[in-house]
Amino acid sequence: MSDTAAASEFGPLYLLPTPLGPGTPRDVLPEGVLARVRSLRYFIAERPRSARAFLRSVDFPCPLTQVRIATLDEHTPDEALPELLAPLAGAAGALLSEAGAPGVADPGAALVRLAHARGIRVAPLVGPSAILLALMAAGLNGQHFAFHGYLPIEAQALARRVRELEAESRRLGQTQVFIETPYRNDRLLEVLLRECRPATRIAIASDLTLASESIGVREVAAWRRAAPRIGKRPAVFLLLALAEGR
Repeated sequence: MSDTAAASEFGPLYLLPTPLGPGTPRDVLPEGVLARVRSLRYFIAERPRSARAFLRSVDFPCPLTQVRIATLDEHTPDEALPELLAPLAGAAGALLSEAGAPGVADPGAALVRLAHARGIRVAPLVGPSAILLALMAAGLNGQHFAFHGYLPIEAQALARRVRELEAESRRLGQTQVFIETPYRNDRLLEVLLRECRPATRIAIASDLTLASESIGVREVAAWRRAAPRIGKRPAVFLLLALAEGR
């Protein structure tokens, strides 16, 4: 049997976004995606407990005891990934993000890479991405941007990285996008306002798609006069510095 024929007997592996916080999945997921979810019986998730709560919220049609939910998190070794794909033999399954889009700032990318290497069809489904939503809402440079994930934790390394990102933004005209663990949001904002130039624009998008959604875009000088307290709300930060000579 050829590798192509063998691969055709697997999957597909659906990439299933989930809501960015408490709320109704129907607010952010199309009915076609919800119908696909209800048809599946195998899921891979960062936290099975959260995955079960999500499935209950979409009126899953059968008892969750009949559903298999495997764990893929930051502690999952590469050698365990083939076992996660094995249940796709003759059946479809889905990779769920803990919140937002799978494979983007979450541990799913390695599994997706292995699925491609094995010829298993990977099918992304429509749903919310906090990074893209923040970029859309910020009004910065949406044609030239870079996502940097989490910045360093150590104070000096964080300050140095912020200065590097600002310099790169100024040189390239590039929007820099990054995130932080929620309990360090206010610390990151403090560093941004201390290290960046007054004319650099900073966008803060928190609780996207939720009733408490907040999106603010100001120059550093303006933020310094009235810096918000973000607290432990999930947030995306964006930075755009003025190009040299302006």
